[in-house]
Amino acid sequence: MGIWGWLANNSFNLLSTFVGSGLWFAAFSMHEETKARRVANLLAITANHREIWKEFLNNEKLARIRAASVDTAKQPITDAEQVFVNLVIQHVNSVYSAMNNQLVIKVEGFRRDIAQFLSLPIPCEIWEKIKVLQNDDFVTFVESCRNWK
Repeated sequence: MGIWGWLANNSFNLLSTFVGSGLWFAAFSMHEETKARRVANLLAITANHREIWKEFLNNEKLARIRAASVDTAKQPITDAEQVFVNLVIQHVNSVYSAMNNQLVIKVEGFRRDIAQFLSLPIPCEIWEKIKVLQNDDFVTFVESCRNWK
């Protein structure tokens, strides 16, 4: 029995080995690609975060947003403040969705950041107005962040 006879008798075992190796390699490659994609998504979220807050730093009309002692009854919320806080909340919603779908690496301090931002008078008032327009699961998440200690 030469090489051809041996191949004929062992072809199933050889094929199984190649298929098994191929499946293992495919699974390993997919795992590594998923990790790389999650990091890339986190970098994109970070870039978006930076762009939003760059707008805050470059616009004096938004200075009150981060003030802890604002009386919105005496000085109502401006359109610029409304738009900016809305952008922040939409960004938070995007991050929440990405984290929920395991598309990004967990963002440490995310819940605390939300709690601190929404503890400020202007963001809090705007959130109360627009939360009825948000998905229920997102509202539940944000409210749990606000109550988080």
